Order: sequence, then C-alpha cells, then structure tokens
Amino acid sequence: MDFKDLDIKCKKIRQDILTQIGTLGAGHIGGSFSIVELLVVLYNKHMNVDPNEPNMNGRDRLIVSKGHSGPAVYAVLCDIGYFDKSWLLTLNKPKTNLPSHCDMNKTPGIDMTTGSLGQGFSCAAGIAKASKLKKDGAKIYTIIGDGESQEGQIWEAGMFAAHHKLDNLIAFTDYNKLQLDGEVKDICGIEPIDKKWEAFGWNTVTVNNGNSCEAIDFAIKQCKEFSNGKPSMVILNTKKGYGLSFVENAGFSNHSMPISKEMFDEGMKELGGTI
Repeated sequence: MDFKDLDIKCKKIRQDILTQIGTLGAGHIGGSFSIVELLVVLYNKHMNVDPNEPNMNGRDRLIVSKGHSGPAVYAVLCDIGYFDKSWLLTLNKPKTNLPSHCDMNKTPGIDMTTGSLGQGFSCAAGIAKASKLKKDGAKIYTIIGDGESQEGQIWEAGMFAAHHKLDNLIAFTDYNKLQLDGEVKDICGIEPIDKKWEAFGWNTVTVNNGNSCEAIDFAIKQCKEFSNGKPSMVILNTKKGYGLSFVENAGFSNHSMPISKEMFDEGMKELGGTI
C-alpha cells in the first residue's frame, strides 16, 4: 500500500472515530486523532498479525498504554477485519465490546488492558521480555502519551527494558504537547525528552511531523535496523485532534469533548464522509 492510499485510509479511520464518539455523544477524540497515522502505518505495513487468528503464536503486539485512545485502535482493528463495523456504534455503551479504554477481555485484537497511565508501558516491557525468552521473533510495539510520561512508572519500565536489552521493543511517544488539564510544559515539562531516553539507554528517533505516514514508516524502519541491543523510542511530534479543524482548535479541551449532532455533521463533511 503506497502512502497516498494510507493517507486516504487515515481519513476513513477518522470518519469511523467520529462516528463512534458522535454516536455516544462525547469521548476521547483529541488523543485518538493524533495517533491515526501511526496506527495505520503499523497495522498496514509492519505488524505481523492475523485477524482470523487473533491469538496466533509469535504475532507482533501493540500495547496502547495511553488507553483512552481506544476509539482510534477500534477503528483500525475494524478496518483490517477483527470485528464487524456495527460494533463501532456501541462505543462505551452497556454490554459493549468496545469500552472507552482498551480491554483485552472484550475486544479481539487488543493485547493488553490499559488506561491506568504508565501501567501499559510496563506490560509492554514484560511482554517483550517474555518474547525474548520464548524466542518467537515477535516485535512488541507500544504507545505512550506525553502527559503519561510524567508518571514514574514509565521511567522504571524504561530502565527495565534497557537493562534487559529488549531490542524487540519499539515504543512511540505521542508528543502532542497537551494533556487533560493544559499544556505539558506548564504542568510538568518533560524536555529534553530525546536526551532523557538516550540517558536511559534507548535508541531515540525524533519525527518532526508525527502525523506523516511516510515519516513514521521511515522511523520504524530505522528502529528495525538498529543492532546495538537497545530498545527504541520514537518521539512523534503530533497535533492533538489532527485532521479536524474544530477539534484541533479546541486545544486541551479536546482531550475528551462532547460531539453534538451539528458538530458530527460538520466534521463528517470536512472529512469527506457520509452524513
């Protein structure tokens, strides 16, 4: 799949995220939109997974530690065939298989229940260690948030991964500069984030445009080529709410925001979808 096709798919995925959240009436749209390109590139170009065999031995795994971005993950899993599209209309409703935060016991294709910030990253490190012991050849991918990076547990897991030389672990920081209550730099700044990860013993790759499929793909290829026994951290400079103007313009308020029928119609029109 070429990058033009991937960009088209990203727009479709955003339509599906908006449908989920618009049907519910509110949800985590900002952080879901900011990682669309990353998810599309991972599942369409890099990950060894099979929707027909979700528990396949030796499969690659993705642990989305910033689990409130579940709507984005669900849209991509649905797109590649893990479940029927009708499920997207049930987001966070009674008896749903698509809760607001990722849940491995409910959703096919989810490899770890996440949302308690910091914990998913530790799980990813543990899964990478287990994969090494099993020698199953799997790549373990994980996504953390920049606000989440203020959690001490992130750095404990970072030390563990470097100490155990988990070069099968590729992590991504969704560096959109915003968190629930404001700008990351005002709440508890994490700069220089690249130097911090280097100091913790990780390969570090910075992507200036973290909402570019081509740039993300290139960064992942770089990480796969490292042969120094270190885990890798890709710092994606993204925009929270990327792809839909009124969501982008909401600033940190888009972390979780109401979506009215009028907003849904406006958004679908901007995204080229069907109302």
